[in-house]
Amino acid sequence: MDIVNSIKEGLGHFSPAEEKVARFILADLNYAANAPINELAEKAQVSHASITRLAKTLKCANVREFKLKIAQSAAVGERFTNEKSVAKQDISHVYQSIHDILSLNVGLIKDEIVHAASQSICAAKHCLIFGVGGGSSMMAKECQNRFFRLGIPSNSHSDPMMMRMTASTVDKNDVVLCLSLGGISPDVYSSAVIAKEYGATVVAICPDGKLAAFADYHLPIKTQESDYIFKPSASRYVMLAAIDILSSELAMKNQRKSREKLRRLKIQLDSHREESSDSTSCDSCSNRLPLGD
Repeated sequence: MDIVNSIKEGLGHFSPAEEKVARFILADLNYAANAPINELAEKAQVSHASITRLAKTLKCANVREFKLKIAQSAAVGERFTNEKSVAKQDISHVYQSIHDILSLNVGLIKDEIVHAASQSICAAKHCLIFGVGGGSSMMAKECQNRFFRLGIPSNSHSDPMMMRMTASTVDKNDVVLCLSLGGISPDVYSSAVIAKEYGATVVAICPDGKLAAFADYHLPIKTQESDYIFKPSASRYVMLAAIDILSSELAMKNQRKSREKLRRLKIQLDSHREESSDSTSCDSCSNRLPLGD
């Protein structure tokens, strides 16, 4: 239950005493979560019974459960619950936040780990890529997009059931690459456990934590969020950089094969662009255009 949402929706429908408690709680979630009930009642200028009745009205078993739910809501941080207007950040803030998070991660991923992980992927019959949630799902697709052009057989999955099913089909010469921006992805972790049970090598790109400790090879990342919650998280750029590091190493491991695959892509894309373009400018067939990006 999102207790904050329940309280907000109930405003105007509570009894007068319950309304006073509700508004007091919304004004300071942290205090309401930690204060003894007698102190809370005194500050809100109501009786103990009024707090108990509000808890019952909000379908909590008792005041203890009520306060626990308030504490859970307070834990998300004041920046998500504060009603004060936030000043708009200028455009440069977007670029600066990306620069800052990338600078924080410089040097975390070690050459020897990238080398060992890429060796396993190059030698694998097949590579499964797992990532759930907004950022990691997108990055799983991006990782497959990087791998196929290097001739590495791979499939990405973000559906929890598909991850578990495909993990159960792996062999000892397969690799599972797990992506998690938070490092706490129960579906990804449980699928990795299944894959390792059947002999697959597990590579993880994530912060330190349970998934990182479980992986055979861990490419570490650090995330850092600002109080400005209205801009998309810059942390996904760190994941993208780690994928680029791994992809670059994979390409170098088998340069002849990688170069030929990339050459074919370039030929076909340039041909497509020339056929589709009405312009006679050489810009339309530039040898510096991205490879299908």
